[in-house]
Amino acid sequence: MISRTVTIKDKAGLHSKTAAVFIKKASGYKSSVWIEKDERKANAKSLLGLLSLAVGPGAKITVIAEGEDEEKAAEELKDYLSSDELKEE
Repeated sequence: MISRTVTIKDKAGLHSKTAAVFIKKASGYKSSVWIEKDERKANAKSLLGLLSLAVGPGAKITVIAEGEDEEKAAEELKDYLSSDELKEE
């Protein structure tokens, strides 16, 4: 299991459109991926789970990956979340 902590810099935080892009990216990995904020944890491949965390601008979250491609998943997802403007691909 690998975890990476990241601060959300995007001025809108992780809202529905960027959460959907994040889920698409997370779903591309074989590893289980989780997002942890404060004391709560949600499946990073679930829109409802991610939105329930209410990840706003400036929030510190932890990306947790466990599985055969955990290192790549944790790093690439952290890089996406740490950008100044989350892309709505």
